[in-house]
Amino acid sequence: MPVIRPSSDLRNKYSEVSKFCHEYDEPVYITKNGKGDLAVLSIEAYEKLVGKFELRKLLMEAEEDIRDGRVTDLDQAFNKIKESY
Repeated sequence: MPVIRPSSDLRNKYSEVSKFCHEYDEPVYITKNGKGDLAVLSIEAYEKLVGKFELRKLLMEAEEDIRDGRVTDLDQAFNKIKESY
């Protein structure tokens, strides 16, 4: 269940919000005037999330390369590497 806090908690209870984000690796949803405004999470959780997006992008590019025939046989790839030395 998401944790929802008013924006005043960022000002008045920052340590509490920060502690929750670090302990539970979950975002805290911040409201402003009763409506959703921000999602706050620890740097570690943010970097993990961004890393997943970057990995997914690379996997999608690899799948596209395979689908479009932009692949090299493993032996050919190793030979090409050896030739460059």
